[in-house]
Amino acid sequence: MYYPHYQYVYSIPVTSAYVRILHASPDAPAVDIYANNVLIAQNLAYRGFTQYLSLAPATYRILVYPTGTRTTPVIDTQVNIAPNGMYTIAAAGLLQNIEAVVVPDTAAILPPNRTQLKFVHLSPNAPAVDITLPNGTVLFPNISFGQISNNITVVPANYTLQARIAGTNQIVLTVPNTLIRGNRYYTVYAVGLVDANPPLQALIALDKASY
Repeated sequence: MYYPHYQYVYSIPVTSAYVRILHASPDAPAVDIYANNVLIAQNLAYRGFTQYLSLAPATYRILVYPTGTRTTPVIDTQVNIAPNGMYTIAAAGLLQNIEAVVVPDTAAILPPNRTQLKFVHLSPNAPAVDITLPNGTVLFPNISFGQISNNITVVPANYTLQARIAGTNQIVLTVPNTLIRGNRYYTVYAVGLVDANPPLQALIALDKASY
């Protein structure tokens, strides 16, 4: 018996991944971002995040151009996106040495009423820092530019976070009264410049696994 070929064609589900873009280069202009020559973000300004984009797992060529141009990219890099992966790709560093920092937004299973927190150092002129509580308790030790901390689990509360020069009590940034809600996944990004403009500050982002 003959069966037409189309009867043997099955739909294979594609496992998506999720990617968002962060512009963290303090002296770079607004940018357009392409993944494999497809525009995925337009006119993204410093400190701006895109929404998470659903992408098929693959290796992508990421090109970043000053907005409205397509001549010379300021970033040209390859990024591997894994099935079910969640990522933030940050354009980081001063424009002369701008680079892509790929941040896996990994998500552990949380105990009830707990929250996951991590820290990413994206201030190009800041030294390595410890992220602490005001009483000196160290949450994330000795994180340098471009580095990503391990994830920690915390009790939801209002937190005041401090960035101190690693191994010292010298505070370079205080982030007061930060509400960390339960059953969520947060990343704290240090961006900007120490003793210059735009100033050093923290961006606190809710990661994809939270929603």
